[in-house]
Amino acid sequence: MVSLFSITAVGFVLGMRHATDPDHVIAVTTIVSRQRSIRSAALVGTLWGVGHSLTILTVGAAIILFKVIIPPRLGLAMELAVGIMLILLGVLNLTGTTRSITERFTPKLASGHSHPHAHGDYVHSHFHGHRAGEHGHAEDATPLAKLDRSLATFGRGIGKRLGLYQTLRPLVVGIVHGLAGSAAVALLVLATIHNSAWGVLYLLIFGVGTIGGMMLTTAAIAVPYAYTGRGFARLNSGLAAASGLVSLAFGLFIAYEIGFVDGLFTRYPQWTPR
Repeated sequence: MVSLFSITAVGFVLGMRHATDPDHVIAVTTIVSRQRSIRSAALVGTLWGVGHSLTILTVGAAIILFKVIIPPRLGLAMELAVGIMLILLGVLNLTGTTRSITERFTPKLASGHSHPHAHGDYVHSHFHGHRAGEHGHAEDATPLAKLDRSLATFGRGIGKRLGLYQTLRPLVVGIVHGLAGSAAVALLVLATIHNSAWGVLYLLIFGVGTIGGMMLTTAAIAVPYAYTGRGFARLNSGLAAASGLVSLAFGLFIAYEIGFVDGLFTRYPQWTPR
């Protein structure tokens, strides 16, 4: 029982710490730089964590259960994918493509305005129109009504709140990042936990910790973007551009390290999972 508790506790803590790795933080910073809501940013982090954990669990479990050996060149190629993803995210952010795609695939109202209005005894203000389908929410969508339905509609609401592109992007980025880290995590488990079933359990708990850690991380990262987005559009754009530059620079650095220092593009690659 003590050993099982230790595996669970260590897996969760290390998963949360794993979420704060520099390449992970840079990637999600680039993604959430266009968010205006801390809640949406936290949801982006959760989706990233889910994608990352799925890959870790799938690849890691295969390594643990079937003793799969990953050749050095393949391992380096998996890590190179992270650098390429960071470069792509940076370019998309700097060129404005991210915003264009987000606006294209995020549901929005065709036209409208904002002023206070009432729903029974509840008065609030939001952007809406007066034509059919442009009010912005159903007549019963007051805070209490939303609270009643929140748990039932959470799963269906992810795509609607964030938009198709914004939903898929962190999920795919998380999956790619999971490819780079899965081998290292699985080899660490093999070296310390000799029971395969407990090893897979460790990966599962590690994934849960990663999801929680990334959710908190993205919520914290989104605070300055959400704050500046309300009244400092130029500063907000500057922060978004800075995150794109950092992502591009770090991605190029990773690509150089893996391609030439570690030897992926040479005859004798040298790979140590990390």
